[in-house]
Amino acid sequence: MKRINIFLVAASFTISMFAQPPNKISYQAIVRDAGNNLVKNQTIGMQISILHGSVTGVVAYTEIQTPTTNENGLLSIEIGVNAGFESIDWANGPFYIKTEIDPTGGNNYTIIGTSQILSVPYALHARTAEEVTGAITETDPLYTSSQAANLTATDITNLGNLSGVNTGDQDISGLATIAALGDSTAQVRSNIPDVSGFLISETDPVYSSSVAAGITGTDTTNWNNKLDSYTETDPVYGSSIASEITETDTTNWNNKQEKLTAGTGISIIGNTISANSGGATYSVGDYAQGGVVFWVDETGQHGLACAIEDQSIGVRWYAGTYGNTRACGDGPFAGEANTSIIIAAHVAIGDDGSTYAARICNELQVTQGDKTYGDWYLPSKYELNLIYDNKATINTTATANGGSSFVSAHYWSSTEYGSNYYAWEQDFYDGEQSGNDKYDNDYVRAVRAF
Repeated sequence: MKRINIFLVAASFTISMFAQPPNKISYQAIVRDAGNNLVKNQTIGMQISILHGSVTGVVAYTEIQTPTTNENGLLSIEIGVNAGFESIDWANGPFYIKTEIDPTGGNNYTIIGTSQILSVPYALHARTAEEVTGAITETDPLYTSSQAANLTATDITNLGNLSGVNTGDQDISGLATIAALGDSTAQVRSNIPDVSGFLISETDPVYSSSVAAGITGTDTTNWNNKLDSYTETDPVYGSSIASEITETDTTNWNNKQEKLTAGTGISIIGNTISANSGGATYSVGDYAQGGVVFWVDETGQHGLACAIEDQSIGVRWYAGTYGNTRACGDGPFAGEANTSIIIAAHVAIGDDGSTYAARICNELQVTQGDKTYGDWYLPSKYELNLIYDNKATINTTATANGGSSFVSAHYWSSTEYGSNYYAWEQDFYDGEQSGNDKYDNDYVRAVRAF
């Protein structure tokens, strides 16, 4: 079977001051066969689709072309030759280009690739904005009923006189001068009556009949010394339930909790009594949290669940480029961080757009009941071994709920082997964990934390 290596060589757009921008996208790709040889001077059958929303989204546009490769195996096309391309709302992304190839020139498409359009073409976006905006005609309103309708050009010219010299068209007769205001203030002060005779001296009352009358200055100064006269006598709890507590009970008080029994919402671990807030608890093998529970913590409320079926029966660990991703985390919940690191690292070191293990798990969505779970990830080496240890229980629950059992094959973990070329895998036949080339195809089963 032939394969195709596709990359976007150029996507050019032009825009004119006096004409509409061209409604097409230039697209180039290099075609190679299974032996990595260039397919030269050969007609290629090609179907191109624009997908909206995701790599499996709704088809917004499609067309079929039969370009011919050149001496270097390069084909060049313009996407947008069919009707409907101009109606794509580029502002409502994201959008993806999906290419399907028949190297023999027919329509038996055996090679499929999908990649996201990471930047909306400026000219196409501008065209959409132009069609939405249209022409706007502004008409000034008429203020015939407003008080401002009586303003004349002369009024506007002389408006500055309102704060300057009186030209005869302002009435300022009601304004008082500074001198007049000063006279008025003096007159008000002169009319204030003399109330000094009404003022009296205040004498503190004498509380001779109060219980506080006996307090002296020395008492106040040495108030804390009053405590010396108080003698404390320990009470006798002869009739109290505490009378049964002995010296041995006091020394070994922690042993008393052996009499306590954990109940609903209460857990006892070691010397600690904890409330579970009344939340639900889970056990290994429960069908919950979007899959099958395969590990829970000491509270029973939090743990890990795996999907009820495999997400792939053979896919690469890497995105087409070798490199050290630093995804070396291990232990419970470590796979979530590993998955994010793997995806980010391949964006930097090289992502050929193909499907790979971490990406499959990251894009998984599972609906159980009325809730959809979308936070799946590729398990760490430790988490993958927990699944293997409980695979019999998981298989029973998974198959009973429409899923499938694990097969005796190798499954990928998200933990890198410490090299540019290897990552940890586990054989679900005998449980052996080992490093494997990132290029090899292994099974994948996604997990999530709750």
